[in-house]
Amino acid sequence: MLLIILAYLGGALTILSPCILPVLPFVFSRADQPFVKSGLPLLAGMGITFAAVATLAAVGGGWATQANQYGRWAAIALLAVFGLTLLLPRLADRIMHPLVSAGNRLTAFAQRDGKPSVGGSFVLGIATGLLWAPCAGPILGLVLTGAALNGASASTTFLLLAYAAGAATSLAIAVLIGGRVFAAMKRSLGAGEWIRRGIGVAMLGGVVAIALGLDTGVLARVSTVATAGLEQHFVDKLDYRKDAMMSAQNTMKPADTNGPAMMRASTKPSGPVNAAPLPVEGTLPPLDGAVQWLNSPPLTREALRGKVVLVDVWTYSCINCLRTLPYVKVWAQKYRDQGLVVIGVHAPEFAFERNVDNVKKAIHDLGIDYPVAIDNDYAIWRALNNQYWPAHYFVDAQVKIRYHHFGEGDSDHSEHVIQQLLAEAGHGEAPSVARHMPSASEAIQQGAMMQADNADVRSPETYIGYERAEQFMSPGGETQNRVHDYAVPKALDVNDWGLSGPWNVGAEHATLAGKSGRIVYRFHARDLHFVLGPSKDGKPVRFRVSIDGAAPGTSHGTDVQADGSGTVTEQRLYQLVRQAGPVKDRTFSIEFLDPGVEAYAFTFG
Repeated sequence: MLLIILAYLGGALTILSPCILPVLPFVFSRADQPFVKSGLPLLAGMGITFAAVATLAAVGGGWATQANQYGRWAAIALLAVFGLTLLLPRLADRIMHPLVSAGNRLTAFAQRDGKPSVGGSFVLGIATGLLWAPCAGPILGLVLTGAALNGASASTTFLLLAYAAGAATSLAIAVLIGGRVFAAMKRSLGAGEWIRRGIGVAMLGGVVAIALGLDTGVLARVSTVATAGLEQHFVDKLDYRKDAMMSAQNTMKPADTNGPAMMRASTKPSGPVNAAPLPVEGTLPPLDGAVQWLNSPPLTREALRGKVVLVDVWTYSCINCLRTLPYVKVWAQKYRDQGLVVIGVHAPEFAFERNVDNVKKAIHDLGIDYPVAIDNDYAIWRALNNQYWPAHYFVDAQVKIRYHHFGEGDSDHSEHVIQQLLAEAGHGEAPSVARHMPSASEAIQQGAMMQADNADVRSPETYIGYERAEQFMSPGGETQNRVHDYAVPKALDVNDWGLSGPWNVGAEHATLAGKSGRIVYRFHARDLHFVLGPSKDGKPVRFRVSIDGAAPGTSHGTDVQADGSGTVTEQRLYQLVRQAGPVKDRTFSIEFLDPGVEAYAFTFG
């Protein structure tokens, strides 16, 4: 709602720009005529023109960026162009000239007979929308670029309609009140132009920061998430409380997520634990908030009526999600013919998980063939009032939520719930007589998807970015958003860690700024995983792992050789250690042999 209000106010304030002057004669030409038959159709035509033209541009831009990651740079170039148009009005006039010419032709057509009519006023409104292009174009460009980067959606159209409604409101006031408003507007035009130019300078500064790779902290989200990231921040401040992240061991710790309240969960049992009738917990919310669907056309709540649905809220670098994935995949295959529909709702934690190409590769590598909704705006997350990764919601044939489970574990009972809902819907056999098929626990689980050794895990999920970092022990602490030369602490207790070498520590991750650098961690767990990404230009980064100063040998993870060597090639979770012997306190060290690596978070199992 806040975004709608901001878009509305932005449209209303457009009237303060000098380039509104060519439009005002057409608006005031209807001031002495009935508002319902003349002024209202004119304003409606203008608003529809804004929304229609801009939505088409957003759809095209969104397609381009989804087709190729280089579309991000095209969108940045567009931001620069829009910034220049705000700074240089003459440039805006030239760029928008085709639309203005079309507006002039429509104006001549609408005024040909000289008689006021609803149809003529509506056409004149369309012409007015086109003539207003030099004013509205750069402002709308911000919304369009955000749509191109983040994917066109219904929310984009609503924002554009809100902007158009704001512009129409200011013009309607001008029509109804007339000369006094016109005189006041003329006095404010100079100030409006300076505000416009100031916005242009700020936009160009942001473009330079993003292009130079200075986008750490908030800018890191802006560069990948587009303008929706900042908008999201304001919405969350109003509507959602800051909450906590749940580590892989189901312990709570503070976090500032700049997003909806989120937790990672390992084991959090909920709901019934027997075969009693399942209560109704709510209704499956609409799924139209997804910015894109993978493995399926968009699914609707009504289309799912009559089916049993399992909604799996996950994100692809989350270790807890990966460890529940074998069960979800088996259920999807085992009960598909009996009427079960599994829907993965991918709600990103890190900025790189908003990149749809990254998600596409992840679901291919993980062997996911059921529908996946890309929930980059957390629309489905919020509609479910969700706070956890992973989260499973079990929905009956009447699209009622009958059971939920957060985190790992409870797989046998979750499967029993699926069987019970299928039996209720008449699509499956009752649980007591259901034919035997291999269970998820019998599926082959290896790598990061192997179930954790919870009895011996004493190390929590640990974030590298300064927003959520804990127990960082390099001398002097973390220096925020600038390169600093760190040193490894002399002594480490369990769960202490530190950096060595030149690193730039941002809010979400740390980036190696030199040719080499190290990260050390004193941990207690069978498995150690690390969420990593290559350099910004995509070049692979070589690394070498050691445990207690020696090569890992048989304790190497699936992404490491026995001699400790490995390569970061993509943004994902890497399994670096799986201890072959007794689990005890160990000192882990990873040395990066190339610059630019991005380090996000340790997880354990």
